[in-house]
Amino acid sequence: MKIVIEQINDIKTNKLEMYSRLNEAQLLHYNEPELGIFIAESPNVTIRAIDAGYEPISMVMLDKHVNGEAAPLIEKCKALKYDKEMPVYIADEDILSGITGFKLTRGVLCAMKRKPLPSIKDICADKKRIVILEDVVNPTNVGAIFRSAAALNMDAVLLTEPCSDPLYRRAARVSMGTVFQIPWTYIPGDVIWPQLAMQELHGMGFKTVAMALRDDSVSIDDKQLMSEDKLAIIMGTEGAGLCDETIDNSDYTVMIPMSHGVDSLNVAAASAVAFWQLGQNNTGI
Repeated sequence: MKIVIEQINDIKTNKLEMYSRLNEAQLLHYNEPELGIFIAESPNVTIRAIDAGYEPISMVMLDKHVNGEAAPLIEKCKALKYDKEMPVYIADEDILSGITGFKLTRGVLCAMKRKPLPSIKDICADKKRIVILEDVVNPTNVGAIFRSAAALNMDAVLLTEPCSDPLYRRAARVSMGTVFQIPWTYIPGDVIWPQLAMQELHGMGFKTVAMALRDDSVSIDDKQLMSEDKLAIIMGTEGAGLCDETIDNSDYTVMIPMSHGVDSLNVAAASAVAFWQLGQNNTGI
């Protein structure tokens, strides 16, 4: 891939429209009917996306980073086997913050093409521990859950359709790029959640684990639970938690023991505890 460096001095330029004027939803539908694009932030996150097979379209960065923090990223892009040019737009901090509307934490943004999402069957094949996010709409929480999943022995993540997109800029940044390292996909609309989706998971040998506070909840270190070969750990939306139908259809309802009168943890914090405990016997990674 040929890299073309271009200095940007005009805050009103149209060349950076996808960075300055389009929101996440517009980027998602940018190439319809083809797959859309997303914006990766920081050199490390972008490198992980490239390593996962995502194709960069363009980059924008502080001019000082061309031969600094972003130098390894630029060299990686040069080595890609794409017969095309990729613009790298550079600007000083005032210009760049004026275009993007905020000061960049790591001074680099990269627009990238999305890839087709795999099926549930493909995602879950040969897996022992998977995570299901039910209607988790906060991108920060989604990113944090992915980071915990990757670090604490989870093999894959499934998301219901209302969930925040793991490729949204904030989610990918908070995840430290682990959204590009752990397999994931959405549960499609024709695989109705929770009924049909749970049937499909049961058919693949998974026991479903609803993280919820109920009278019939077992402790997260329950011996029978820990002995299960394949677990699908279900985390619910912020505030309301899992819907009753999901809990009723799950094989286990599991709680994390609390103290000092605290009844629950934030979903991202709860995920780290759950993944650490329930991932201990996972040898399928």
